[in-house]
Amino acid sequence: MAAPETKKGITDEQQQELDEAFARAKKALAIIETYDQARVDRLCQAVAWAVANKQTFTRLVDMGIKESGLGDAVSRMGKRMKIRGVLRDALRQKSVGIIEELPEKGIVKYGKPAGIVACIVPTTNPDLTPAGNAIYAIKARDVVIFSPHPRSKKTSFETVRLMREALEREGAPADILQCLTRVNIPMSQALMARADLIVATGGQPMVRAAYSSGTPAYGVGAGNSTMIIDETANIEEAAHNTQLSKTSDFGSGCSADGNLIIEDGIFDKLLKQLQVEGGYLANDAEKAALRRLMWDDEAHRTPDTVAIAPQQLAKAAGFTIPADRKFIIVHGDGIGKEHLFSGEKLTTLLAVYRYKGFDQALEMMRGVYEVGGKGHSCGIYSFDQKHIHALALAAPVSRIMVRQPQSKANAGAFNNGMPMTSSLGCGTWGGNVVSENVHLKHYLNTTWVSVPIKEDKPSDEELFGAFYDAALEAEFETITT
Repeated sequence: MAAPETKKGITDEQQQELDEAFARAKKALAIIETYDQARVDRLCQAVAWAVANKQTFTRLVDMGIKESGLGDAVSRMGKRMKIRGVLRDALRQKSVGIIEELPEKGIVKYGKPAGIVACIVPTTNPDLTPAGNAIYAIKARDVVIFSPHPRSKKTSFETVRLMREALEREGAPADILQCLTRVNIPMSQALMARADLIVATGGQPMVRAAYSSGTPAYGVGAGNSTMIIDETANIEEAAHNTQLSKTSDFGSGCSADGNLIIEDGIFDKLLKQLQVEGGYLANDAEKAALRRLMWDDEAHRTPDTVAIAPQQLAKAAGFTIPADRKFIIVHGDGIGKEHLFSGEKLTTLLAVYRYKGFDQALEMMRGVYEVGGKGHSCGIYSFDQKHIHALALAAPVSRIMVRQPQSKANAGAFNNGMPMTSSLGCGTWGGNVVSENVHLKHYLNTTWVSVPIKEDKPSDEELFGAFYDAALEAEFETITT
């Protein structure tokens, strides 16, 4: 017999779990707020190592894939490097006491905790998301209550359990980090309504729920990563990086390459090189079968096609591909909402398009983002700075990767300067409040202390320029006196 529901749509048992979690969180918050910089830095290191060491992370990856049925164990292992990157970025910044001084402005900034953070964990990152959020939150002296995805909740719970043990070994309250067990959508909504801050990484319905909860929230937008490859590109580099991005965790990430817009003169060479890299070029019949499989009659993407191996994807569509193929390629049949392959795919499927003239490439790029993914990311393989600049001016996205594997670079890499994260803000384009990678500063409250400085007051002539009318000002002075 189902447990009775409260007025909030959650059961009595869920309500009790939530009440107890918040009571423990408040007690833990009162303690971590007293810690100095050295103490929180050490705790960040402790919880990071507890899950990012190779032996443990291997176990968590295997556990997550078996539990959810999604993803690729080999490439997902690389995400433990992301935890190292988050830790690197966190350790290099101040978060306690004075965190920044601007003497010329008379400003001193102090870091303060945001409070109790509700973290919504996606099924595709049941281990990385808790670890990354834990590091930034502890660094900010916050506490976190995680709401795992029901499809991978055991893996998330185990990840949090390991980090709790690490906190206890350091003499800190384990309840700095907690993970709910009776999770469903109403439970997550109730959590978000009571927290001080929400970090929501997951599907758009959950992100919209976060923004409508009444609690300050950082959400993420949908992706549909698109790469322009011009005539100056290194074809081997572009093809290899595309393979890395498309196959990472079976294309489950919003940053995974979905569309390539390729200059006409190099199109055939690049398509051949993509096949050298492990791509399988679908014929017209196979493409039609994939379309029927991937989307229903109302053009909604089929959930069972997300993050699966290309052989599994092909089999579900009714054909077979060789065992050594790493992803499937289809020729794009147009760009627009009626052309479904130009939308986000989130699996080992890639669409390719041909352009003539860079203006057409930009036009096609804009078309893709009208279909979906506006605000998220795009990229370019080019050594023509004018093309790179033109794309930067035109693209309605928050991040552009130049000559990099998109899914591995967007959220920060050791060879670029993007802040390391597992949450990518997409600005107002994607319905988000920030258009940058969510990182440490977003987990902090900041107190600005201002002291007087030498007056910085430009003249009216400087301020208004050609619009300033001295005679009008003088006339007014005469009238008022």
